[in-house]
Amino acid sequence: MKLMLKHSGIHPAKGLRAIVHQKILTLMPLRQIDLAMVRITREEEASPAFCVRAHLVTPGPDLFAEARDHTFAAALGKAMKQLTAGIKARASKRLTRLKSNLAERRGPVGRLMASPAAR
Repeated sequence: MKLMLKHSGIHPAKGLRAIVHQKILTLMPLRQIDLAMVRITREEEASPAFCVRAHLVTPGPDLFAEARDHTFAAALGKAMKQLTAGIKARASKRLTRLKSNLAERRGPVGRLMASPAAR
């Protein structure tokens, strides 16, 4: 996985990249991530001041998240929750579709019927 981290309005702390990288790695068991682009902004005039935007490039549809909060850690946590929910929703949708397709192929007695092309 490649991580692209951009920031504006914030001085990069020594562990900032490591924290973001560790959070993204927690998503890896759920879905393959090829590229993670994370942008952290701090706007002095805005309330809440911190904004985290994440774009994960994955096989299939990409995932996006945006979160705002008063601290960087809280904004990052919210963004990670959004990404986790998105990954789980897609997995659930896929499983439901597979179950539905299997149910369509079963006959009224519950036996597996031949495909329409084989009839």
